[in-house]
Amino acid sequence: MYLKLTILGLSCLAISACSSPADFETAPVQVDTPQGAVTCQLYTQSITAWDRSINRPDKMTTEAADAICRNEGLKRK
Repeated sequence: MYLKLTILGLSCLAISACSSPADFETAPVQVDTPQGAVTCQLYTQSITAWDRSINRPDKMTTEAADAICRNEGLKRK
């Protein structure tokens, strides 16, 4: 019985390890800001922590652009 549960548990872990963020991507979206448009890569509605910028204005830091994308993901949630 314990052997079967162990094998089942290990199988589940192996299958879940095969997923990558790319499996959960949505189509990129653009968010207009006063500094210019930020292109965001959003993921499923339940995974907003992965949301990030893939293009941003030169004047904007990556951290600021990523925060805009995470906020956009939360707004769409």
